[in-house]
Amino acid sequence: MFTIDQIKAAHSKVKSGADFPNYIQDLISLGVKGYDTIVADGSVSYYGVNNFVVSTDKKYDTLTISAVANKERFIEFLVMHQDGQTDYYTFCQHAAQCGIAKWRVDIIDMSCTYYDTAENPILIEKIPE
Repeated sequence: MFTIDQIKAAHSKVKSGADFPNYIQDLISLGVKGYDTIVADGSVSYYGVNNFVVSTDKKYDTLTISAVANKERFIEFLVMHQDGQTDYYTFCQHAAQCGIAKWRVDIIDMSCTYYDTAENPILIEKIPE
């Protein structure tokens, strides 16, 4: 099974959203099947086979998540981040402003789903392979 230290080593190579596809490939090689990122504090739970889960501690002070999702504005911020124009924390701040409470990466499905505070899917995107 994988460890948080192995995941941190893979994540240390990520400087912007442009690095995300390579990060996913690193996680696949570790045996990660998916993960949930909580926008409010940056904590992440990583899932493997046989219900294996490891989680990180919070990464930053709590962000307030907007009660109303703004999908259009979020897509604008997401495109900027994927283009390498913002760092991870800035992206998390933008997600919170747009009502995104968490995102789930499903490595088996190669998709990333962004959810609002009521767990409604706001945006589903395919991960480039």
